[in-house]
Amino acid sequence: MNQYETVFILTPVLSDDQMKEAVKKYEDILSKKGVEIVHREDWGLRKLVYPIQKKSTGFYHLFEFKNDGQLIGDLEVQLKRDERVLRFLTVKLDKHAIAYNEKKRKNKKEEEKKIRKQNLTHKR
Repeated sequence: MNQYETVFILTPVLSDDQMKEAVKKYEDILSKKGVEIVHREDWGLRKLVYPIQKKSTGFYHLFEFKNDGQLIGDLEVQLKRDERVLRFLTVKLDKHAIAYNEKKRKNKKEEEKKIRKQNLTHKR
């Protein structure tokens, strides 16, 4: 089973509900195909390096999932057909990228715990 990472950029003209609906659509596509979603991240509204379709910002989303690779073509066709998607990229992760992502997530969780602890001690 291979591990993949898909990042896609949604147009900034979407409302919050429309944006969440679009992300849910792709999450459902993955789930219905029996894909194990390892991690999902919403990077929020970010400035684009160069304009795409006369837009200078976009909503970034990331899915990290395990699959045998047959779903990738179907997923990318869906992304291409969706006019809400400005750009997307799917990459196959090697063992080093997987280890790096796991380490990054672990460090992020530890940082969040430290911040929560600090906030609790400051409130007292």
